[in-house]
Amino acid sequence: MSPSTGADSTRDRIVTAATAEFSRHGIAGARIERIAKAARTSKERLYAYFRSKEELYATVAADELTAVAEATRLDPTDLPGYAGRIHDYFTAHPDRLRLMNWGRLELGEGRPAAPDDPIQITVRHKTEQLRNAQEAGHLDPVWDPADILVFVNQLAMSWVGQPDLVPGDEIERARFLSARRAAIVSAVQRLFPAVASAPRTDPSPLQAAAVDSGGVNSGRVQSR
Repeated sequence: MSPSTGADSTRDRIVTAATAEFSRHGIAGARIERIAKAARTSKERLYAYFRSKEELYATVAADELTAVAEATRLDPTDLPGYAGRIHDYFTAHPDRLRLMNWGRLELGEGRPAAPDDPIQITVRHKTEQLRNAQEAGHLDPVWDPADILVFVNQLAMSWVGQPDLVPGDEIERARFLSARRAAIVSAVQRLFPAVASAPRTDPSPLQAAAVDSGGVNSGRVQSR
């Protein structure tokens, strides 16, 4: 084994051990000693790679964001499918959601987000994808792209944080979550239906709600 291969292996073990530690205990509760022991290395060796626990967490969080992006693949022309993939990923890996939430709770409160923050970079990139889809006529332009992203993500993860409402039996759990997934996909489809080519001419959900009271039903003026 070459020195570089050994170094990479040690770093990979540290990141893997840190991922499990941060998921269980958060940032404040995580212990460098436990991470080093689980990674089969020393604290001194760990600090040779990462100067602080916060820097180690930032690396773990960035890796997780990359894994989520690869697993879920945002397609602005198929937001229901994207929502379904998010639901699948986080119901299969609830520890990964805890990992990200610890960072929001412990590092985000009262601190302005840095421009190079991995979460902010991801949000900006996905928002730009949605804006481009609107300009190309594939999504209703009445929505702010940031709202689309947040609404879809929140709907997609609505059942991830509800373990007390999910059946414990494995078969029942699978059946239950399948039904919840279908509901999520349907909800996103109703909110953000994809447009094949031209921009939408029928009203968006927000516009429809506003004009229904004025004598318009389903985007068409009723004949008198």
